[in-house]
Amino acid sequence: MESGQSGSIVSDVASVTGIVLAAMSKTEDPRLKEILGALVVHGHAFLKQVKLTDEEFEQGLDFLRRVGLTCNDSHNEVVLLADVLGMSTLVKVLNNSMNDEHSGGALLGPFFRGGSPHYALGASIVQDDAPGAPIFVSGQVLDIRQQPIPNAKVDVWQASPVGLYENQDPDQPEMNLRGHFFTDARGEFRFRSVRPAGYPVPTHGPVGDLLRAQHRHPYRPAHLHFVVIAEGCTTLISQIFADDAEYLDSDVVFGVTRDLVGKFERHEAGTGPRAEQTVPYYTLHCRFVLAEGVPTHPTPPIK
Repeated sequence: MESGQSGSIVSDVASVTGIVLAAMSKTEDPRLKEILGALVVHGHAFLKQVKLTDEEFEQGLDFLRRVGLTCNDSHNEVVLLADVLGMSTLVKVLNNSMNDEHSGGALLGPFFRGGSPHYALGASIVQDDAPGAPIFVSGQVLDIRQQPIPNAKVDVWQASPVGLYENQDPDQPEMNLRGHFFTDARGEFRFRSVRPAGYPVPTHGPVGDLLRAQHRHPYRPAHLHFVVIAEGCTTLISQIFADDAEYLDSDVVFGVTRDLVGKFERHEAGTGPRAEQTVPYYTLHCRFVLAEGVPTHPTPPIK
């Protein structure tokens, strides 16, 4: 036996974690070393705590294999798994939320797509004749000094009134209910859409099996998605939830925080700020405050 080889030979349960950490000790990137070291320590502690059997370990590995195989160009099961386990929300709360100076972040979600069409302020993002109550959305983008940010890009997307994103629904046109706008000199934006419905997350894959095993419903409350990008500011990923939405207090992906609940105000036909409307409609006003920083562009989980 060569000198020092015994230091990597497992003698008992207690020896495994230290041996693995020693093997990783030459990692040059300090942040990578910290993250993987913590993963090994806490992961090994988890295995010891639950006393995972060989069969259960194989089942877990097969679950992760099936998660990967379920991904395709229009569906990302990995993102969905992180969402339903609360991991995505926890990362957002740790890094972006509950801040008095700037708006809190939210989940990007598995349905964000790049290359949404550009619309003029006030235009509709509805490309078909989908039934549903009209909603008029307005908002303003500010910096932490409460000064308006002109020419900020506001990317929006949403589910339809029947609870489907356009990539899930063959009856919807390509890029329906998606679009982006640029704020005016006052940092303001506005557009028209139809009120979104709540919807179930996809349950055809292993994450659906997990939810059923836990006796959990798969529903998200009705909401609109936003990505706000401006020079000199950290990119904001947000969602605005309807204050009267079903499942508001039991979102399957734990994405609702108090600062993300918006007022979806209902108006009767012929009344309110859009009195020309001949059917009942809704209005929503949003206010996004961006932190100083370097803008980034989120990677779409689907094409």
